[in-house]
Amino acid sequence: QVQLVESGGGLVQAGGSLRLSCVASGSIFRLNVLGWYRQAPGKQRELVATKALNSYTNYADSVKGRFTISRDIAKDTVYLQMNSLKPEDTAVYYCYARNVAGDREYWGQGTQVTVSS
Repeated sequence: QVQLVESGGGLVQAGGSLRLSCVASGSIFRLNVLGWYRQAPGKQRELVATKALNSYTNYADSVKGRFTISRDIAKDTVYLQMNSLKPEDTAVYYCYARNVAGDREYWGQGTQVTVSS
């Protein structure tokens, strides 16, 4: 099994920055992709950014140029640096992982990010 624990959420004014962290533990040798999704009230969960072991990175169009995902393989940690935050970035942010086989996904408990206007 894999456990994902997020930290770093909070309240910030529009234009500000936050950095999210997610530490993976358990059967982490089976992980390929680590990343972030988010879910705003009344909306479906959506991709924010993911990063694979081969460094392939995927971003949602809405965050390109503002958010940066990075991964410390030695620390089994993935980060999301969020700059130029907007009120529409307000959501619960979930850490996400997918195994090498691609047939199992794992989720963290979520961390709230609130951007005030």
